[in-house]
Amino acid sequence: MILVSKSEKETREFGEKLAKKISPPSIICLYGDLGGGKTTFVKGLAKGLKIKEKITSPTFIILRKYRGKKGKKSINFYHIDLYRTKEFELSNLGVEEILNEPNSIIAIEWAEKIKKFLPKKRIEIEFKFIDENTRKIIIKNVSLN
Repeated sequence: MILVSKSEKETREFGEKLAKKISPPSIICLYGDLGGGKTTFVKGLAKGLKIKEKITSPTFIILRKYRGKKGKKSINFYHIDLYRTKEFELSNLGVEEILNEPNSIIAIEWAEKIKKFLPKKRIEIEFKFIDENTRKIIIKNVSLN
């Protein structure tokens, strides 16, 4: 599926709509250049999961955990930003354990850095610049055998 977002608001709204369509466990891998819309999308995703806290990029701390809701059920929502990490650092973060949590939805920015840890079933979203405000958003459901 390919979408074109003409504003940050549209990118957030897309995240919010996706939150309503997915259930735990779900892993969403986000790809694209700096400023491409990944964190903006995650803000919408979090809103769709009824998270009240302000969502900010965890670039320097790498990982943030929130409590959200899917229907009446509480879930864990993880926002992981791997921009400043190297693969050897990931084992110290417990990323492998988080990826296997059954009651969580996980959004991973710069997911290409942990490709070997990613499960076969995941959602991949790529953000491409068209111009200052417009992004092409490419969504793939991946289920590798």
